[in-house]
Amino acid sequence: LNKLVEENGYTKIFAKIPSDTLPYFVAEEFITEAFIPRFYNDSTDCLMVSKFMNNKRSHIAEDELKIFKSLLEKANPGEQKKYKNSVHYEIGSLGEEDASEITKIFKRAFETYPFPVHDPEYLVQTMKENGTRYFGVWDKEELIGVSTAEVDAKNKNAEMTDFAVLPEYRGQKLAFRLLMKMEVEMKIDNIKTVYTIARLKEPGMNKTFLNSGYKYTGTLINNTNISGSIESMNVLYKHL
Repeated sequence: LNKLVEENGYTKIFAKIPSDTLPYFVAEEFITEAFIPRFYNDSTDCLMVSKFMNNKRSHIAEDELKIFKSLLEKANPGEQKKYKNSVHYEIGSLGEEDASEITKIFKRAFETYPFPVHDPEYLVQTMKENGTRYFGVWDKEELIGVSTAEVDAKNKNAEMTDFAVLPEYRGQKLAFRLLMKMEVEMKIDNIKTVYTIARLKEPGMNKTFLNSGYKYTGTLINNTNISGSIESMNVLYKHL
């Protein structure tokens, strides 16, 4: 990792590590930005550590943190119960045949993304090789929203990510319904820990997870190239 920084001029290193390896990273001046208990096989904790090579990269927007702090104070995990009986839209799993439609949603939602989710072939590859599962919301025959569960079956965890709903359908709690469906499927697959790395500047998604009982453990400062810029990300987790 240090060699890559020297060769490419990167300004931040980020790693997810088992807690017992932390001393090696501390010795290399890494700091812990977030953590997920019982991440590996429902036993060993995960730490998310970073090393900043540039002081500007380590500066976070205080206004974004202020908004998020307000969300934390107002979080209501019981709110999700209000939406369990909504049946106007169909929620279900997506397959290889849906890859092209999934990319259409991602293209409208994300100008840039850390992975090539705008490429249908990449999505099919993740389904076949990585066990990644995709979920969708339909309005009759039209796919209007998607989400992804990046499943690590060996370690019994999954990242709940890539939530994208078409602009004209937002504000109807569809992310809540996607998340609830995903959690049901993860339980069936014997997944014990689910988590997300949510954009700090997007209060809506943070609220969705907080109100679904996820716990916040830290913010990854200026961490991810998404929607055209480098953004800070919040880490939230839940044990199923």
